[in-house]
Amino acid sequence: MEQQQVKKRIEEIVDKNVIGILSSVENNKPYARYMTFLNEDLTLYTPTSKETYKVEEIEKNANVHVLLGYQGEGFGDEYVEVSGKASIRDDKQLIEDLWIDDLDNWFEGKDDPNLIFLEIKPESIRLMNGRGEPPQSLDLK
Repeated sequence: MEQQQVKKRIEEIVDKNVIGILSSVENNKPYARYMTFLNEDLTLYTPTSKETYKVEEIEKNANVHVLLGYQGEGFGDEYVEVSGKASIRDDKQLIEDLWIDDLDNWFEGKDDPNLIFLEIKPESIRLMNGRGEPPQSLDLK
């Protein structure tokens, strides 16, 4: 599969699947949790409270892994693996730009003092489980 096709398919999966798994590291052990993901040019953003364990974990070790897309349909059910570095973003303009009304379920609006976004800059992205295809890595250069 050509890089342009790989990128297009990855973008489709990431755009369509806003719920995924974020894994971080604490004391050399992985911790995973379901999160809501938004993206801008394959940089992922996930809202969270600054008072969560994941924020403490990322402050100590910024390496994260994200899974997006698997629908449980079995063989050939494509998904995306993203490995990258996470950073904590609390700037008001970013929060304004990324806010979606569904976040009202967890936060007291855009001005919630605990609302932050984790920004995940990909270091590698792989398209997984394409029908009979080996994993396809996207060239991020």
